[in-house]
Order: sequence, then structure tokens, then C-alpha cells
Amino acid sequence: MDNPNRSEVPVADTWDLSSLFPKDETWNAALAEFEQLIPGFAPFAGRLGSSPEVLAQCLEFDCRVDHLAERIGVYASLRTSENQTNSTYQGYLARYYSAATKAGQAASFIRPEILSIPQDRLLSFLEHPALAPFKLVLERINRFRAHTLSQSEERLMAMQGEMAQTASKAFRQLNDADLKFGKIKNEKGVEQDLTNASFSSFLISPDRDVRRNAFHQYYAEFEAHENTLAATLAGSVHTDVYYAKARNYPSARESSLFGDNVPVSVYDNLIASVRKNLPAVHHYFELRRRKMGLADIHHYDTYVPILADRQTHYTWDQAVDVVLDSLQPLGSEYGKTLEAGLRGRWCDRYPNKGKRSGAFSSGAYDSDPFILMNYKPTVLNDVFTLTHEAGHSMHTYYSSKNQPFHYYSYTIFVAEVASTFNEQLLAKYLIDRASTKEERAALINHEVDSIRATIVRQTMFAEFEKIVHEMAEAGEPLTVASMRQAYRELLEAYFGPDFALDDQLSLECFRIPHFYNAFYVYKYATGLSAAIALSRRVLQGGPQELDDYMSFLKGGCSKDPLDLLRGAGVDMSQPEPVDIALTEFGKLVQELDELLV
Repeated sequence: MDNPNRSEVPVADTWDLSSLFPKDETWNAALAEFEQLIPGFAPFAGRLGSSPEVLAQCLEFDCRVDHLAERIGVYASLRTSENQTNSTYQGYLARYYSAATKAGQAASFIRPEILSIPQDRLLSFLEHPALAPFKLVLERINRFRAHTLSQSEERLMAMQGEMAQTASKAFRQLNDADLKFGKIKNEKGVEQDLTNASFSSFLISPDRDVRRNAFHQYYAEFEAHENTLAATLAGSVHTDVYYAKARNYPSARESSLFGDNVPVSVYDNLIASVRKNLPAVHHYFELRRRKMGLADIHHYDTYVPILADRQTHYTWDQAVDVVLDSLQPLGSEYGKTLEAGLRGRWCDRYPNKGKRSGAFSSGAYDSDPFILMNYKPTVLNDVFTLTHEAGHSMHTYYSSKNQPFHYYSYTIFVAEVASTFNEQLLAKYLIDRASTKEERAALINHEVDSIRATIVRQTMFAEFEKIVHEMAEAGEPLTVASMRQAYRELLEAYFGPDFALDDQLSLECFRIPHFYNAFYVYKYATGLSAAIALSRRVLQGGPQELDDYMSFLKGGCSKDPLDLLRGAGVDMSQPEPVDIALTEFGKLVQELDELLV
């Protein structure tokens, strides 16, 4: 059935944004108020080191402005996502960005001026009661003192910002617009466009010829542009290295991890643990090959379900039922709050014309934690997506209820823990209640593929980022040949000696957008690893283990990410959480092998 127009969607199936603004006129009034506040930064400039009281007043004013800006920006963004062709709300978003840019410029003196206060004087300020609410904020800013340059140097660095995005912009234009992949016939013989978006759908085709043809035709286009793609990726890597050196970091990797106060040992432990557990991954690929009746297994054989897709059907209310049932271990308060939101109007539930694709959770400090879905009753993965986004929303809910505004917004490092924790509980719930051997096998296959994609694959990406940045830092050339060779060696290690590696697969390193935001993907792997370890701890524990996890959800950014997770009961500075996750992966692979006899 065709997607309805936005005006045709039943109100009950849409989110209610009145906790942000009751109507558009209120939003317009708030935007005007925000714009009027911006000049209020100027009187503080040049005075932050004069007294702790003045510094506290400036930080309080900055929070007030940010608080209002967040509500304005979230409302405009959510309204735009409802229908991306709606020019009115596109205008709202543009007006917000314009005002936010002006506010950012007006407040840009705050951080460098704080860092210009002599260290001893700033530390004495921190003992003053007026700055008690902002002590952690100031301590975090002060950490960057050794990596902050002079005022004139900082000005030059800031002026390079747009230029520094050249490699990333060139890649996006080439990858998203200029590369043309042609057409491919699907398993029904119908010709369809092969695109970045449709490539994955061809890889889950039950017809191996379709999968193979799509793979080779897709990568042929990357091979035809490999020199340009190598140049853009190398440009991005050299930009990372330049900024790290300019700011006196030992390496680009340490520069990236510094903000979260995460030592490189966490990164290295992740890679070491995954490599140690690769035999289980190789076992899974061999299992796939056998169960699919293949003489050899290629990359294009690793996404299609081993079992034929089971027919599933969950209405929205049924999906909410199963999600809530699976989350009962988190207690009645969590369940009642989430039920009110999911059965009420936290969620924009179904697709409509012009609606943003995919799913996300988004809210403001004092609003509902909204969820955008494009829910389809026949797609089991959409039930997992719902509990994933609900995890984010409940994380936001608890953080905003228990932290002041400037400490409620949690970092990306911990964000994926709350969401994938919920997925773990849902997977266990469904697997334990499977009515047939085939249903249990299909659900285990889903879970195995999820762990492989999030922990193993993302760790391979993280190791590639580490290698190419170290090459650049050592003065080694980043060329088509050197980067393909580095990636090929990783493929051989991660896929194993019995995997049929097509030579074109080494081109994959030139098509991953995350590589232009380096040292980010490892957080997906650590997040799921932490979630698996914590979910087992809560399920096998008692009131204390649950309380530890709920305290984590309430923590926002009131502690550094590693300290928040330690409080929840998992120490990501040690290899054990990743080992626990991959031990679980190995057990699931073994059970899947036995079920598919």
C-alpha cells in the first residue's frame, strides 16, 4: 500500500510535540527570545578571570541559552523529519541554524578565556561555592589546557574548519551522487537500480547469482575510481594527523579518545579480544557455508538468512507488548513509564510520504523523549528497532530527571549501551519462548549476525583506522596499493583461511563513510560488549545489580564514560567485557550449528 500523505495519518499514530511547544506560534516566540538573548554574552567577555562569581554568572547564562536553543532546535528538526518536503519547517530549521550559529560565535570566547586563566587561579576558583554546580564542567575544560594554542593560533585553526572538510565533502559527493552502478535483475528477473541504498537488499537475495552479480558490479565502480577515493581517504587521514600534531597530542588516535577520557588501552584491548575470539567467527562462516550448501563462501553470502525468512506479524500494540514483557527485569517503574510513552504519543509510528527514513530517538531536557519509527508489522527487525530506540529514550528520560541540564546529555560512548541492552533482553525473551526448533534457530541466527556486524566488523574497521593513521604518522605513503594491502590483510585475519576472498573486497575500505570521522566506530563494538555483559549481570543478579544499572541510566554525563560503566558493573578498561560478549557469540554459534542439523 502506498504511503499516506502526512495529513492523512491518524493523530494517534503521530507524536505529540506539545511538551516542546504547544503550537508553531509558541516556537516562533521562543526563537525571538533566543535571538534577543544572544547579545547577553558580550558583557562577560574579558571578565571571566576577574572572580568566580562572574564566571559562574556567565556559565549560568550560557546554560540558559543552550537550554532554550535545544528545545527550539529539537522541535524544528522533528517537524522537518515528519515530511522533509514541508518548506515551512525546512524554513524553521534554517532559521534555527542561523540563530544557533550567531549564538555560537557570541559565546566562542568562553572556552579559550577560561583556559587563559592561570592554572593556580582557576583551581582556586573551583573551591568557591558559586562554581560548585560547574566544577566538573570546568575540570573537563581544564584538561584541554595542554592542547589549546595561543589566541592567534586558535584563530587560524578555526579558519581552517571548512577547508578541513574538503576530503569528506569530496567523498560524499562522489559516493552519493557521481558513482553510477547501473541496473541488476533481481531473483524475479525484474531489472532494478543498483545504488548504495539498494546494494544491501541485493545481498540478501536468495538467488546467489543475484548476490554475486550485484557484488561485482557494485565494486567495479569503486575500482574505476579507486585513485580518487584513495586520495580523499588519505586526505582525511592526513587532516586528522595534522590537527593532532598541531594540538600536541601523541597521535591522532589519542587526540580522538581524549575528549571521553578513554585511554588507548581500551581500543587496543578491544582489538586483542576480538582477534583472540576469531576462531568462533570462522566457525560461523563455515557453518554458513555448510548449511547453505555452498562449495565455498564469499562475502556476498554472509548477509542472506541461513533459514528462509519466517513470516512474522506484530501489530504496533503486539510489538509494544513483547517489548514490555522482555523488559520486565528492569522493574515496574521503567515498564510503566515506557508503556505510557509507547501507547501514548512519544512515537511517530508509521511511514508517510516525505518522512525521514530509518528510526531515531530525540528529545530535549524538559520534553518527552520522542521516537521516530517507520514501523512495518511484517518485519521482525522493526520490533528490535523499537526496543533499541526505547532504550535511548529511557536513558534520556532518566538522565534528564536526575541531572541538571549541563550534565544530562550522555556521550556516544555510553549511548549505545542502553539501546543494545534492550535488544539483548528482547533477543533472550524471544529465543527462550520460541515454539519450534526452526524459530529458535532463526532468532539465534539474527542475534549472531547482530553481534558479528556490531562487534567483529566494527572492530575490523577500527583496526584499519589505527593502521592507516599510524602509517601516515610514520611518513609511509597512503596509496591505493598500500591501503588495499592493509585492508586485505585484515580481511584475511577476520574472515579466516577458508573464506573465499574476492580481490574486489579490499576496495571496501574506500566506501565506508565512518572512516571520515575517524576513531568513532570502536564505540559501537564497546557499547554492545558492555550491553551484553551488563544484561547478563542484571538477569543473573538481584536488586543491587539492577540498581547499579539504573544508576547508570540516571548518570547522564555526570561522570566520565568509563566511570559510569564501572558503576554499572562493567570495566571497559579491561578485556573481560569483550571476552564475555564473544564467548556468548561462540555459544550461540555452537547451538545454531546443532539446531541446523
